[in-house]
Amino acid sequence: MTVSAACLSALLCIFTFTPTSSGQQKRATATPSRATYQKGVTALERGDLETARSAFEEAVRLSPSSAEAHNSLGWVLLAQGQIDASIVEFNSALKLKPAFAQAHINLANAFAKKRYLDAAQREVRKALRLAPDSSEAHRTLGRILSFSGEVEQAAAELRKAIDLDATRWDVHDDLGSLLAQQSKFDDAAAQFQEALRLQPKAALALLHLGVVRWQQKAFDEAIQLLQQAAAAAPQNPQPYYYLGQVFAEQGKRPEAIAQFEHATELEPNLADAHRQLGLQLQRSGDTSRAIASFRRALQLQPDNPDAHNNLGLALVQSGDAGSAITEFEAALRLRPTDTGYRGNLGVAYLQRADFDAAIRELRLAIETTPGDATLHYNLGLALKLKDQLADAVPELQKAAALDPQQADIHYTLGVTLWQMGDFDKAAEELRGALKIKPDYAEAQYTLGTVFKQQNKLLEAAVALREAIRLQPDFAGAHTTLAAVLRQQGDSEGAAREAAAGQAISKERTALQAATFNTNSGVRLLNAGDLDGAIAQFRSAIQLAPAYAPAHYQLSVALSRKGLKDEAKVELDRAIALDPETNRSSQ
Repeated sequence: MTVSAACLSALLCIFTFTPTSSGQQKRATATPSRATYQKGVTALERGDLETARSAFEEAVRLSPSSAEAHNSLGWVLLAQGQIDASIVEFNSALKLKPAFAQAHINLANAFAKKRYLDAAQREVRKALRLAPDSSEAHRTLGRILSFSGEVEQAAAELRKAIDLDATRWDVHDDLGSLLAQQSKFDDAAAQFQEALRLQPKAALALLHLGVVRWQQKAFDEAIQLLQQAAAAAPQNPQPYYYLGQVFAEQGKRPEAIAQFEHATELEPNLADAHRQLGLQLQRSGDTSRAIASFRRALQLQPDNPDAHNNLGLALVQSGDAGSAITEFEAALRLRPTDTGYRGNLGVAYLQRADFDAAIRELRLAIETTPGDATLHYNLGLALKLKDQLADAVPELQKAAALDPQQADIHYTLGVTLWQMGDFDKAAEELRGALKIKPDYAEAQYTLGTVFKQQNKLLEAAVALREAIRLQPDFAGAHTTLAAVLRQQGDSEGAAREAAAGQAISKERTALQAATFNTNSGVRLLNAGDLDGAIAQFRSAIQLAPAYAPAHYQLSVALSRKGLKDEAKVELDRAIALDPETNRSSQ
C-alpha cells in the first residue's frame, strides 16, 4: 500500500455510524417509558450522549421488553466505545424483535469495530433481506466490505446506497474515502465536493477533501480546507495532524511543529503525530525534544520497529551511541532482515569507536544489500578509522562507483589516499569532490595541504585561500597558509595568517566555554535556580558576546524572575544576533 493510500485508509475508519431515526425510536410500545425514552431521543439529537444513555437505561429498566429501548441504549454504548456492552443490548433487541432491521445494522457495526467481519456481514445481510431498499444497510455493507479489502464490491454497495438516497452527504464521503484508498483522487474529490454541497460544514468531508488536495500537491487549497475542518471540529486532532503534514512538505518546519504539537495535545495517544513531530524537531536541530517525541511514539507502539529506529537515529544525532545501539538492536529483533536498521547499528558502533562491531554489522548489511553506496562508505570509514587504510580504499571506491555524485565519498577517499602517501590520486579525488560541491571548504583545505606536501606551493596557496574565502573562520586553513607563505618567503603574509588562525582558535575556545556555561544555566533554570542560571548566562555572554542562545536564555530567566524590561533587552539582542531566535520565542 502506498503512503497516500495508507493515510486515507486510516481516515475511513474514523467515520461514525448512523443512529436509528427518531421516527423509529418513537414507536416504543411500553407506555410507562415513553417520556423517558423521548428524553433520550432529544438528548441524542443535541449530541448529549451521557444524558441519552441515562434515559435509555431508565427506559430499559421500566420496559425491559422494549426492543427499541435496548437498540437505542446499544447505539449510545457503541458511540462511547463500550462495544461489548452494546452487543449485549443489540442482541436483546433482536431477541425481542428478530425482524428489527436497524438493530441488525447496529450489531453489524459493533462486530465491525471488533473486526469480526464475517459476523458483521451476516448481520447486515439479514438487515438487507428485511429492508432491501435501506440506504443505511447498503452503506454499512459497503464499509464492512472495505474493511475486508473487497473494494470493488464495497464501492458498488456505497453507490447503491447513494442511488437509494442521494441526499446523504455521509455516504458520498464514505465513497470518496474508498476511492482515495485506490488513489482515484479526482473521483474521490468529486464525491467529497458533493458531500460538501449537501452539507457545507461537514467536518469529515472538509478533512478528507483537504487530505486529497494534499496528495494532489494543491497545498494552498489543502490548508484552507483543513483549517475549515479544524474550525468545524476543533477537538478533532486529525485536521491539525494533516496541516502539519502539508506544512512539512512545504518546508515550513515551525508551522508543521506547531500543528503536530496541537494534535498531540488533543490526542496524546496519536502515535503518528508524535512520530512526525519528532522528525520535524530532529530536522530543525532540536534533538532533545525530538527524542522525547520518539520515546512517546515508542511507548504507544512498542512493537513498531520503525519507532525504535527513529529513536535510535535521534540518539545517534545527540551523541548517545550506547542507547542508540539498544534501539537498533530492538528494531532488528522485530525485523531481522532490514539492512537499513543494521546499517544504522553499524553507524552507532562507529560513533562509539567500537570499530570491530561496526565493521561486522556493516559487512552483514552489505551481504544482503551489496548495491548500497552508504553501507560501503560507512564500512570504508570504519576501516579507515581502524587504520586499515588499504582495506578502506576498495570500499570507498565501490561507494564512489555506486554513487558518483556524492562529494563526501570522494573527499573521504581523497583523505585516505593522502594518508597512504598517494598524493596524486588523493588530489584527483579531492578535485572530484570540489567538482560536485564547489563550496566544499574542507576539500579545498585538504587539497591545499596535499599540494604543500608535494611542494607545489603556488597551487597550495590558491587552494588554501579559496578554503578561507569559503569559510573565513577556518583556523587550520589560515595556519597552513601561513606555513606555505613562510616557505615562499612572504614573512609579512605568513605572520598575518598565523595571527588570524590564533585569533580564531581563541574565539572558538571562548565559544565552547560559552556553550558549556549556557547549557549549565539551562539545567539550573529547569531546576528552578534562577539566580544561578542568570549568573551562568551572564558568564557565557562575557566569554562570547555574540552568542545568541546565551542572550535568549538570559531573557527567559529574567522574565521568570519578573524583570520584564531587562528580559526584553536580552531578547532583542538575541534576535538581532540570530533572527531565527524570534521564531523560537513565539
